[in-house]
Amino acid sequence: MKGHVSARQLSIRFEGRDGPVTALAPTDLDLKPGTFTALIGPSGCGKSTLMNAIGGFVPASSGSLTLDGEEITGPSEKVGVIFQQYALFPWFTALDNVRFGLKRFGLSRAEETARAMAALEEVGLTAHRDKYPQALSGGMKQRVAIARTFAFGPEVMLMDEPFGALDAQTRLIMHALLIRVWQKHKATVLFVTHDVDEALLLADHVHVMSAAPGRLIRQYDLPQSRPRTMRDAPELLDIREEIIGLLHPAAVSV
Repeated sequence: MKGHVSARQLSIRFEGRDGPVTALAPTDLDLKPGTFTALIGPSGCGKSTLMNAIGGFVPASSGSLTLDGEEITGPSEKVGVIFQQYALFPWFTALDNVRFGLKRFGLSRAEETARAMAALEEVGLTAHRDKYPQALSGGMKQRVAIARTFAFGPEVMLMDEPFGALDAQTRLIMHALLIRVWQKHKATVLFVTHDVDEALLLADHVHVMSAAPGRLIRQYDLPQSRPRTMRDAPELLDIREEIIGLLHPAAVSV
């Protein structure tokens, strides 16, 4: 099974106005094929930097970063990315936004359309295929973004706070939809979030990062079946408190 991401002593530095700035301290990470991993940490700790490195958008300064044993040196057709901002083209319909993500694969127009329609059906948007983004709700726009990415069958899916702009009820709906689509496609998912509950309810594994310069300081493996609730899995409450203590140690000690 493909989609194995491995980082070994991966460090990322940027040139700042006053000299080099370490955005990610030496970090080891393994994303096993087909697993769902959540990454959580304080603002500015390097979560998005790590995700962008896996996506091939940010080069490693030292250490190694591989996908299926091959060094990641740039963006890859094996990796899909979903951001908090939907990045939809306003002049394209929902269907054409999904089709656009398939252009690079040299498919016929008929096959593009068939695959795009299948992806829209998976996220429940068949009836809205001809609508433009401005006519869609926030949740619908993110469904289009999910359909556009899963349509080309990525091995790895990177998600950077994809539901952060949605209201609480819509987020719950999107959680269920994401798990359903992921379980069908079984891509390797790295899901960046600030929301501890979201991480615990969605992921197989939760990694916690320290404050900047960020590094991974704790991993939790979650064997509970899905769908999950804190009520049905009270042991998650203990993990939740531990993670909050790691993220906000001063608040816990008061």
